[in-house]
Amino acid sequence: MFRAVHGLLNEIRFRLSDMRKHIHNIHFTLDEARRELTKVHALASKMVELKQSLNATGWDVYRHRYFGGMGPNGDGLFPPEMETLVGILAQLEKRGITVKELDEGLIDFPHIRSNGEEVYLCWKVGENDIKFWHRIPDGFAGRRSVDEL
Repeated sequence: MFRAVHGLLNEIRFRLSDMRKHIHNIHFTLDEARRELTKVHALASKMVELKQSLNATGWDVYRHRYFGGMGPNGDGLFPPEMETLVGILAQLEKRGITVKELDEGLIDFPHIRSNGEEVYLCWKVGENDIKFWHRIPDGFAGRRSVDEL
């Protein structure tokens, strides 16, 4: 009995320590990310469209105000495009997808390589498939072909 309990506790400790070494709780295989992309492609495209629309009105999405001014506006409300954009970001985050760049629709799917390293499967609006991945510290500049995964 003691050995069984001791073994179970060690297994729990191992799993907890294994979980702590990753930034994300949700991870995708390449096939899962590609299937998910078919579901979120339109959301990412809409995200880019909304960001362009907000830029055209002078709205700073990062500071939640108009460029050079205070606000959100006289009514104390955010522009409707901002509300929609926030909703899209929340949907993507809930799915485990990380948004890296709004202007280009750059999104990352957390992935665990066979060596246990957590990396990103990388895609942006305009690309027809997930063809790249990168180590987390390397960012977009470190993109490599998924053939090297």
